[in-house]
Amino acid sequence: MKATYRKRIGQLREQMCLYHTDAYLISGSDPHLSEYPAECWKTRQWLSGFTGSAGTLVITTGKAGLWTDSRYFLQAEEQLSGTGIELFKAGLPDTPSITDFLLDELDEKSTVGLDGQVYSVTEIENLQQKLYIKQLQLITSHDLINTIWTDRPQIPSTPIFELSLQYSGKNITDKLKVIREELCEQNANSIILSALDEVAWTFNIRGKDVDFNPVAISYAFISPEEAILFIDPRKVPDPLVILLAQHRVSIRKYEEIFTYLTNLPATSKIFIDPATTNIALQQAIPEACEIKTGISPVKQLKSIKNPTEIQGFRNAVIKDGIALTRFYIWLEKKMAAGEQVTELSAANKLSAFRAEQEGYLMDSFQTISGYAAHGAIVHYSVTSESDTVLEPESLYLIDSGAQYLDGTTDITRTIALGEPTGQMKKDFTRVLKGMISLSKCRFPTGTRGSQLDILARKALWDAGIQYLHGTGHGIGHCLNVHEGPQSIRMEENPVSLKPGMVISNEPAMYRTGEYGIRTENMILVREDSKTEFGEFLDFETLTLCYIDKSLIILPMLSAREQTWLNKYHQKVYDLLSPHLNKEEQEWLKEKTDPIEN
Repeated sequence: MKATYRKRIGQLREQMCLYHTDAYLISGSDPHLSEYPAECWKTRQWLSGFTGSAGTLVITTGKAGLWTDSRYFLQAEEQLSGTGIELFKAGLPDTPSITDFLLDELDEKSTVGLDGQVYSVTEIENLQQKLYIKQLQLITSHDLINTIWTDRPQIPSTPIFELSLQYSGKNITDKLKVIREELCEQNANSIILSALDEVAWTFNIRGKDVDFNPVAISYAFISPEEAILFIDPRKVPDPLVILLAQHRVSIRKYEEIFTYLTNLPATSKIFIDPATTNIALQQAIPEACEIKTGISPVKQLKSIKNPTEIQGFRNAVIKDGIALTRFYIWLEKKMAAGEQVTELSAANKLSAFRAEQEGYLMDSFQTISGYAAHGAIVHYSVTSESDTVLEPESLYLIDSGAQYLDGTTDITRTIALGEPTGQMKKDFTRVLKGMISLSKCRFPTGTRGSQLDILARKALWDAGIQYLHGTGHGIGHCLNVHEGPQSIRMEENPVSLKPGMVISNEPAMYRTGEYGIRTENMILVREDSKTEFGEFLDFETLTLCYIDKSLIILPMLSAREQTWLNKYHQKVYDLLSPHLNKEEQEWLKEKTDPIEN
């Protein structure tokens, strides 16, 4: 298979020669800048074999390199081996940026090509600004892949369905009204929606066009006079056509978005989010039109869950907790009986337990099922080739989630499969301290995630330990498990945390070649109190699953931290036990019994 990737890169270089292109960039994204593209847009994977969700492939006439972040360093090393593609570890001091690489490799006035439909406006503007230093020409209309990818899959055509008011909590007309009000605030009279989750949220539709995210390939255009859903009409069932029409939403073919934009009147003031709108869409807008840019108002509206959605999350974590409890019981029994369980079979079994729950649609991302050293690969993707047997020793990390009609879940637990070492316990306890510290945080309104990130890292930093990924990401409601605009991470993000936002809380540590530890819960931002110093917010922990007490060094926890853990475990038992049989209840009772020094 490695030879196949080398052959494909050779074919791409032939196309580059025909189009006088000195370097070609492949993002691996789709026209909607999605984290998980449909098969027809997995270009980077088709060319390189790298399956991570983030990374850029750069091909010149003599070199090939892939840039990815710390989550995928180990995975990329394995998958790129033998392909002739060099790994560039983005973010490390000695790693050149893509633009620095191009400036160093290419002669003045050389040509850099890419497919503008899969690059955002922001990405292109940044590229152009940096490449201008050497007068490198950037061509954004080159799709050189289509000619050589002869068996390229078609755009998915699976039917969409309505997310009813029972789950969404707000109808389409009400959402369009508030979107239009937000546009007035921005002095705009229309908006292009390109991000698939924004389109899905706006029109209360869901689909199964891509793995893990219940969205459909589509665009939308909204103005005071009309709301248009650009989608393959064959995917819209007749009852949904009628429903959309009742809310004055018209349907046009997916590819007609470009023609429609080209014919916009000169008086149009169009709002686009440059981070989620591809450059080809912007270039289709007539020059006479005025373009307004910023964070999409839909992204902000969607991030703040309404009461129905919040209750849906609470329902979803109970279902998830039931499935997780049954999974860990199953795993214990298999291990005790000496029966073989592998990373892959365990991940599949957990998915099966979730699928038994009412309203289950799909997993919310590919389960990270990492035993021992594989747990140290942040976004480890188990395959039939890498699949490892779980042994009664070391640690097992499993990061997983599901899409339910009620809501989306994301949880990580690390458990001991044998007698843990002292170092394992110290590492685990430090990670737990960080998770608890963030969980118990109270903070004033207007606080940004970057201001809270230290709470999750302090216990690790005190021991000279660091993790390179973020601490928390937004989570969609029956939508993308990774959702903006909010986050909790070291890097600055100007978006403040607001009541109704759901975020992950996932401090971690990784010892390469040994094991990884991550403990993750979902947390809900909520109003806490009002004092003479202002209004304060705090977090409600949503996730319901036991934390492995055998890995905790109790004296390392403060009395406050022990109290939090005991209360959390009591909540887990109280909310899950009514849905379990007697054997399951007894098992969970032992796992959640209070800890005491």
